[in-house]
Parts: sequence; structure tokens; C-alpha cells
Amino acid sequence: MDNRLFIDSCFRKPVPRTPVWMMRQAGRYLPEYRAVRARADFLTLCRTPALAAEVTLQPVDILGVDAAIIFSDILVVPEAMGMELVIEEGQGGPRFPHPLRSASDIGRLSIPGAADRLGYVMDAIRTAKRELRGRVPLIGFSGSPWTLAAYMVEGHGSKNFRFPKELICNNPALAHELLEKTARVVARYLAAQIDAGADAVQIFDTWGGLLTPPAFREFSLRYIETIVREIRRPGIPVIVFCKDCAHHLPEIAQTGCDVVGLDWTFGLGEARQLAAGKVALQGNMDPTILYARPERIREEVRSLLAAYGPHPGHIFNLGHGILPDIPVDHARAFIEAVKEESPAFHTPA
Repeated sequence: MDNRLFIDSCFRKPVPRTPVWMMRQAGRYLPEYRAVRARADFLTLCRTPALAAEVTLQPVDILGVDAAIIFSDILVVPEAMGMELVIEEGQGGPRFPHPLRSASDIGRLSIPGAADRLGYVMDAIRTAKRELRGRVPLIGFSGSPWTLAAYMVEGHGSKNFRFPKELICNNPALAHELLEKTARVVARYLAAQIDAGADAVQIFDTWGGLLTPPAFREFSLRYIETIVREIRRPGIPVIVFCKDCAHHLPEIAQTGCDVVGLDWTFGLGEARQLAAGKVALQGNMDPTILYARPERIREEVRSLLAAYGPHPGHIFNLGHGILPDIPVDHARAFIEAVKEESPAFHTPA
């Protein structure tokens, strides 16, 4: 593994092949991950640096991915701000029993020290960095202010997120108060991850695609731009992944980020033209392709490589996280296909 492939590609430098990693790559599809989970529930795993580092390294050791991403969850941020977070295994995912539904609820959020209360994430980063021994870069991450606020106000995952959307329509000033508070915490949190040793950071705006274009600009993009500006460090790339937001690619590129992540619903070649050489692109294979036979996976890899073409600045990834019942052999076939097929699209040094 070349530990510069990922970072150089983030900065659109020539590389001998396309780097590849997967969102949610430390997860239930791996028997080794399930073995760790048998010893600890999800939040205990997140809060125990040695265990979080252990599962962070598993995809590097088992699959040979070109970057590791620290094991954690975006919802630890609202928890650090004073919200009760409950994760009931097999009961519909994480939830906040007391969602934010009033000005007084939002006023009670704890901002000073919130990033410090996430010190276990920084400890996990330091542990993972030490155990990686420079083999591949380590990525830190956070949810975007809008995505975090959507969960904080709704209380759980949702198809339409009625309550946060009602908030931005009926009381935009209060929505901005929440988003500004959350943005301050996220910026400090990501800066602390970089200080702890993260080689890159990614901002996940999972629910940006639920917003109308004007609302996306007002309630999501402006806060992402503020965070990117505050955490900029030389040599540390910032990735922004907004699900269902590829039509906003030129605007996302103007936030100052180095890489824009794409879901699978937008053509990679068209996205490269929209990016106009201003940012690298990450993505964007449909995760369900990994259910297919390895030969079909390789065909899809070749197709996406051809769509991007012989240009620098592509990090191969799925268009969203790897699904928990994907066969490990198929995930390995995907990584191997990118490594074996991509050199043909790069100019030898």
C-alpha cells in the first residue's frame, strides 16, 4: 500500500493508480467486527479507544483499503452537547428520547467543553495512528450541522424529518441558533481530531438532499463553509459528502473543501465536468453492486473509472456506506478490482 495515494489524490496530484476505501468500512459485514461487537455494545465500542482503534484497522488488514476512517458515530456530537442518546440493538437505530422542540430545549444545549467531552475519539485516533505505523492515512469525521440538527429535532431517523423542516419554515431564527451552536462544536471537534493525528477529515451531510435548493444554501451549506474555513490546515484535506446533492456540486466546491463525495445517482463524468478541476471527487459506486458476482463488480469498476477518465483527483468509494450483509469476498473483490484496473487510467511516472 502506498500511504500517499489517498492524500495526493485529494489534492489532485498525479498518482500511479486510483486509491480506494469505503464509507462504513469497519462494520457488520466483517466477521472480525462482529466478534468485537459480541464483547461490547455499540456506544461502548465508540467510547473505548482501544476497541475503536481495533475495528478501525480491520479493513486495512483484511481488505487492503488505501485509507482508514476512525470508528465512531456522528451522533456522539449531540450527546456531548447534553442530549441523551439511546441505541437499542435491532429496535430501529439510534434515538434521542428528548428531542429539541422549543427555544428552551435549544437554550439548554451545552457548547463550552462539548468537544472536550469527545476526548475518547481523539484517544482512539492517537491509538489507531500508532498502530497503523504510517501504512495508510487516517480519516476523521463529523456530521454536518444540518444533519445533526435534523436528528436532534426529530429525535430519530425519518423519511421526511417533519419537525426540523417545520422548524426552518416556522422559526428560521431559532433554527439558525441551533445550527450556529452545532457548527461551533463541529469545528472544534474536527480541529481536535486533526490535532490528534487525523490525516484528513470528512463532513457528512446525509440529509442535505431533503432541502430545497434555497434551504440547502441557507441551512446547510453556509455552516459547512464556516467549518471548512475554520479547520483549514496545510496538507490536511477536507472532504464534504452531501447525499442527494450532486446538483449542488459547484456550490459545494466553493466551500473551500478539497474533495466532494458523490452518491451513486449522478454520473461521475458529468460531475468531473461540473467540478472543473477545482476539487477532487470521491465515489460513487452503488453499494448494492457489491451483492453481484465479482465479475460484475469488476465491470462496474471499469465503467466508473472510464467515466472519470485519465484525470487526477479521483478517490474510488461507494456512493454511501457498505451494507451490513455484503459478502466479505465481494468487498475484497471490489478493492482488488480498483487496484488492478485503475493503473490503465493513470500516466506512469
